[in-house]
Amino acid sequence: MDWNTVWSLIDPKLIIVVAVCWVIGIGIKQTPRVPDWSIVYIVTAAAVFLTVWMIGWGPQAVIQGVLAGAFAVYGNQIVKQAKKGADE
Repeated sequence: MDWNTVWSLIDPKLIIVVAVCWVIGIGIKQTPRVPDWSIVYIVTAAAVFLTVWMIGWGPQAVIQGVLAGAFAVYGNQIVKQAKKGADE
């Protein structure tokens, strides 16, 4: 599955949720008392909450929230690994 396929699954009006979750993830990563393994869960929960707030409660909102949170984490990892690869 490539980047465009995943991107097409997310409702375009939820791009802001992806961006907010990306910033939340970066902020949490800089917090010393929060373990790295928990960041994905916190970002996903925030994405689901924001998505439900934006489009209303329902299974579609939960699915879109999980996709938006996952896309934010995945996108962050792509950027981080690309930088790491460029430095080597």
